[in-house]
This record gives sequence, C-alpha cells and structure tokens, in this order.
Amino acid sequence: MNRYEMIYIIDTGLEETARKELVEKVSALISANGGEVEKVDETWGKRRLAYAIDYKTEGWYVLVNFKAPAELPRELERNLQINENVLRYLVVKLEEKRSAVKPRPVRPAAPAEEAAPVEEAPVEEAAPAEEAAPETDAE
Repeated sequence: MNRYEMIYIIDTGLEETARKELVEKVSALISANGGEVEKVDETWGKRRLAYAIDYKTEGWYVLVNFKAPAELPRELERNLQINENVLRYLVVKLEEKRSAVKPRPVRPAAPAEEAAPVEEAPVEEAAPAEEAAPETDAE
C-alpha cells in the first residue's frame, strides 16, 4: 500500500454538523475501499482563499493522511468532484526518503608520534623605509 496526503476545501456555507458528516463520509470512503486513515487534521480551519472559487472567498480546510492501494486516489477524486460542497481537492502520493549518497568511510587518525612537527618560518620584521635623497643626473 502507498502513503497519500489529501487536502480538500469545504464550502463555509455548510453547517457544522453537515461539515462533520462530510469529513466522516470521506474517511469512510477511504476505509471502505481498502485504505487506512492515519490522521484527519481539521486544525487549519476556516481560511481566506487566494482567489474566489464559485464566488466564494473562504473555505474550510481538511488534511487527511492515509495508506491505500494505487486505485483509491482516482475513486476519491471522482467522489469529491461530484460533491458540490467540496470546492477544491488535491491528492498527493508521499515518497519515502531514500538516500543515494553512501556514508563516508571512517579513516583512522594518525598517531601523534608519527606526525612531524611543523617548523615555523622565522618572521622578518620590515625595516622602516629610509628617506632616500632624490638622485639627479649630473652629467
């Protein structure tokens, strides 16, 4: 089974009980088709939309994480598209993070006895510039 994340926006004109029933209906649809709902997050709540959808400027956001067979997202999208109270929806397949980078091998540190001490070069102090008399060609 694949892991998916779905977000959908519900019309704010819907009463709270009807909104709760819609959220339960979507969760039941996932479970009925062989999926497993991991989390339903309604904490996003009512938000202003970036642009008007069907002359509506606000929507109720719901985020759902679930595991399901590959055929389920198409069925979910079909049902959400039919429902007139759902303004927008998006189903995304979550990929597992896989690192293609191999870890560096651990190199043993050289013992302190074998490492030759670095000799410091003597520091030469810059002599102050003497005033030189201007040379003139006396020919």
